[in-house]
Amino acid sequence: MTGEQIASLEPALIELLEKFRGYFKRQKTFEYWRKYILGLLADVKRKSIEPIALAADVPVRTLQEFLAFFRWDHQRADDALQQLVANEHDCQEAIGVIDASGHPKRGDKTPGVHRQYCGQSGKIDNCVMGQHLLYTDNDPANPFSCVLASDLYLPEAWSRDRDRCGQAGIPDDLVYRPKWRISIEQIERAIGNGIRFSYLTFDEDYGRIPAFWFELDRLGQRGIGEVPPNFHCWATVPTCQSLRAEHTSRRVDNLATYSPAFTAQQWRRIKIKEATRGGIVWEVKTAHVHLPDCRGRGHKISIPTDRRYWLIVARQPRSGEVKYFVSNAPAGAELETLLRVAFARWHIEKWFERAKQETGLGAFEVRTYTSLIRHWLSSRMAMLFLARETKRLRGEKSADNAGADCRCGQLPGVEDLATLAPHVGRTDRTMCVLSVP
Repeated sequence: MTGEQIASLEPALIELLEKFRGYFKRQKTFEYWRKYILGLLADVKRKSIEPIALAADVPVRTLQEFLAFFRWDHQRADDALQQLVANEHDCQEAIGVIDASGHPKRGDKTPGVHRQYCGQSGKIDNCVMGQHLLYTDNDPANPFSCVLASDLYLPEAWSRDRDRCGQAGIPDDLVYRPKWRISIEQIERAIGNGIRFSYLTFDEDYGRIPAFWFELDRLGQRGIGEVPPNFHCWATVPTCQSLRAEHTSRRVDNLATYSPAFTAQQWRRIKIKEATRGGIVWEVKTAHVHLPDCRGRGHKISIPTDRRYWLIVARQPRSGEVKYFVSNAPAGAELETLLRVAFARWHIEKWFERAKQETGLGAFEVRTYTSLIRHWLSSRMAMLFLARETKRLRGEKSADNAGADCRCGQLPGVEDLATLAPHVGRTDRTMCVLSVP
């Protein structure tokens, strides 16, 4: 956003940030946070600490210390963000989307940096992995989306090296947890802050883990997620517990091909609206299956769950693409609703794209855990502001109107920071505005 655009939205930004003033011990610290968020919103090409500090006429060292050491309760501020969404953006059809995002980084000092698969680069790369939970009303014309939680995924190599963790300021109680476990903790916390999801959706990294489904059941939370073709389950309960082939679970792709539960059905055609490709027709078959359960057993033989789950096979006639979904929704749930939710993962993909472009989600250059978490919180707060204003403006104007798009008129990024003139206004209720001469 240019300085002119920020100035035009200044009253709304003041109103939003004032709700968080109580989580800062000193007024001066709160002002640094406002300037940092303004820097993330401003038309600065690189949205790391140094460019933002120079553009806002703040010593670079001061802004580094603000993120790493200044006293402010970022954890309570994070809870307050969730409570604000619950109070002001509640929706009966709200959907939660679970996903991880990798941020390529050089060197070995950034907290959690490790060679692992990075979706941004599409390969095994040196990166920092964040686990995120997104909330969306899934409005087809004017959607509101925001990320409620962002947590660091700590690789096992880091977790075993507590000296290295100590140097990065990683708390002693933060240890390796699989991504699905982090997401369950995020969901529990969001529910505790008043968030209610009609459904959660996620990719096969989460759906393939039976324990994840059992945790959703414990929380009373409905979900639908993709599973890989080699995910195992039973279409019918076996007559006994045994390792014999006729009693073991089956791959879902084999069930879809050979089980009478599927072969006796005709394909049902359902049109699904996707943001990236418009309306797409999928052919669908469904059955209710039992998942493998090894909980509380001293042997490796899994037995089928008493509860039955949806297994949905969806194929795209034109491309031949086949997807498999599992859901813990009740048997009477509408198939169209389940598929609409299952194909809503694009919301978080679009959010990641915009957050990295607009508010510097991946532009952190920090060496402490606290700095990283505070940067992610600030980026998410900036994105929340943009989402609120976009929702409001598109409610007043057509989505085709250029004035309803927060990117309207945005420059590609200022390379020379000297061209950014900081204009610091009053320090009571007026925000510092960065403007381009």
